[in-house]
Amino acid sequence: MIINIQAKGMDLTNAIKQYVEDKASDLPTYFDNIQEVDVIVGMDSHHHNKGKIYFAEFILQIPGKNITVRKDAADLYKAIDKVKDHLKVELEKLKGKMREVDKEELRDMKGYQG
Repeated sequence: MIINIQAKGMDLTNAIKQYVEDKASDLPTYFDNIQEVDVIVGMDSHHHNKGKIYFAEFILQIPGKNITVRKDAADLYKAIDKVKDHLKVELEKLKGKMREVDKEELRDMKGYQG
């Protein structure tokens, strides 16, 4: 799995880079066939009235599909954690759908009447 990390509106420190890599490297435990993860972390400049608002966006490339999740938070690490939690749910949902398709194909092959 390839992990690409970009920063927008801020510097990409080694600590942030390592944190993102740790979180992204956990994703294959939820879904096996993730080919590439593009991560964009940064700070939106148009939230100046509310203080600093950070964002994290993960784009997962899976065969036949891309999954994009973006979350905002007052702390960059919290935004990264929120994205990972949301991706866990999305990947579990996708895995469940794929299992249902596999079950139906097996039933068709065996000639079961549903």
